[in-house]
Amino acid sequence: MTDPNSLDKKLTEDTSGISKGNKKKQKKDDAWKPEGPRDPIAMLNSLPESKQQEIQRALHLFSLGPSLPKTLQQAKKHTYRFWETQPVPRLGDSIETHGPVVEGEASVRKEPYSLPQGFSWDILDLSSPTVLKELCTLLNENYMEEDDNTIKFDFSLEYLRWALQPPNWLAQWHCGVRVDINNKLVGFIAAVPADVRVYEMEKRMVQVKFLCVHKKLRLKRMTPVLIRELTRRVNQQGLFQAVYTAGIVLPTPLSSCRYWNRSLNLRKLTEVSYPGLRQTMNLQRAVKFNRLPEVTKTPGLRSMTKEDVAGLHSLLKAYFRKFHLSPILSLMEVEHWLLPRDNVIDTYVVEGDDGTLTDVVSFYGASFRVLNHPVHTGLRAAHLLYFASTAADPVELMEDTLVLAKSKGFDIFSALDVMDNKTFLEKLKFSINDTSLHYYLYNWMCPNVSPDKVGLVLPN
Repeated sequence: MTDPNSLDKKLTEDTSGISKGNKKKQKKDDAWKPEGPRDPIAMLNSLPESKQQEIQRALHLFSLGPSLPKTLQQAKKHTYRFWETQPVPRLGDSIETHGPVVEGEASVRKEPYSLPQGFSWDILDLSSPTVLKELCTLLNENYMEEDDNTIKFDFSLEYLRWALQPPNWLAQWHCGVRVDINNKLVGFIAAVPADVRVYEMEKRMVQVKFLCVHKKLRLKRMTPVLIRELTRRVNQQGLFQAVYTAGIVLPTPLSSCRYWNRSLNLRKLTEVSYPGLRQTMNLQRAVKFNRLPEVTKTPGLRSMTKEDVAGLHSLLKAYFRKFHLSPILSLMEVEHWLLPRDNVIDTYVVEGDDGTLTDVVSFYGASFRVLNHPVHTGLRAAHLLYFASTAADPVELMEDTLVLAKSKGFDIFSALDVMDNKTFLEKLKFSINDTSLHYYLYNWMCPNVSPDKVGLVLPN
C-alpha cells in the first residue's frame, strides 16, 4: 500500500531537489515567485509527463483503497460506512416487495451540506462556454482513470451538452465544488431527470452522472458530501428516487452486467496496449479473423432524421415493455438522445417498403487520450446505446452497425450484455471483458433484474 506522506515527500523531492552548486541560480530564478506554500497541483503539473504519470498512478491506486470491492464476495467483507446511512437495500437482503425504502420526507433540508474549509459549492452554468471547458478539463484529468494509466477520457464540449442537458434539465443539479482561493473547479456531480419503468411501476426519478473529485483531493472524503448535497437538491424538487451505475459493488446491485468488446482497429489497439484487450492468436491472424465487410447488407438501412422521431418513439415504446428496467422516453427525449450529432451520437433506422420504421440501432462515441505513446495520441470507442430489431436479422443488422462504426473512424465497439444483445455478441466475435457494470436504484427496492431484462443504458 502506498503511503500518502511518502508520495507528498517524493513529489517535493522531485520538484525541489537541486544540487548545492545550483542553489544560488535556483534562488535567483525563484525570486519572482510569491511567498507562501506552493500549490501541489501546480507542482505536479510542472514535472515531466512520465514522472506525472508515475505519481498519478500511485495516487490513483491509493485513492481506490486496499479493498474497494469489485465482486459480491469482496463486498460482503467490506464495511460501507456511508451507504449504511442511505435508503438503499442491504447486501444479502432477499427482496420480493416493490416500493420506496423510506417514504419522501415532509421537510427537506434547506441549507447546503458543509464542505471542508477552503471549498465552496457552485451551480455550474453549462450554457457558459468557459464553465463547460472547466468541467471538461476536470473530467478529462480526473474521471475514471485506468489502473495502468495508459489512456484517459477526452470528453468534448458537445458530448457534455448532450449528456447533461436533456429536456427539462435543471442547472441546480449540476453541482460543483470550487477552491475558495483561486476558484478552481475540483469536484462535480450531476443529475438529469428521467421517467423509468421498474417492473410495472412508472417512476419520475433522476439519473446520477459524472461523479468526479480531483485526484489530489480524494482523501478529503468529498464524495459522500457531493452525494448528500445532490440528494438534497433533488429532494427539493419532490423527487426521492435515482438510478445510477458503477463499476464497483455498492449496497445493493439491482443488476450486474458485463462489457463485451469488438475490435475494429486491432493493430492500433494492440500498439497502445488497450486495457482488457485479449490476444489469443498472432496479430496477422487476429486482424484477418476480425475483418469486416466493406459495405452494409440490410435493405432500407439509413441514418435517422428528425422526421423519424415519432416513428422511433412508437417503436421503442413497444420494445421497452418487455424489460423490467427501462426508460419511458418522450418525443423530445427521443429527439435529444437519438438524433445524430457529429462525434457524439449515431442512430440508424430500417425503413420498410411501406415507410414504417421496423428497426433501430444507436451508438454514442467516447474519445480517449493515449498517454506516453510515440505514435498514437487518441483512440475512439463506440458504445451501443439502443438496439431494437423487429424485422431485420439482428446479427446482420449489428454487423452492419460495426461496418458503419469502423467507417466513421472508431477503433473499438463496446456493448453490455443487456436487452437482446446476447443474440449477436458471440456470433460477431465480441469478447467478454473483465469489467462489470452494476445498476443501482436509490430509495427503491424490488427483486433483482437479470441483464437480459435491463432495457436502460446510461451514457456516462
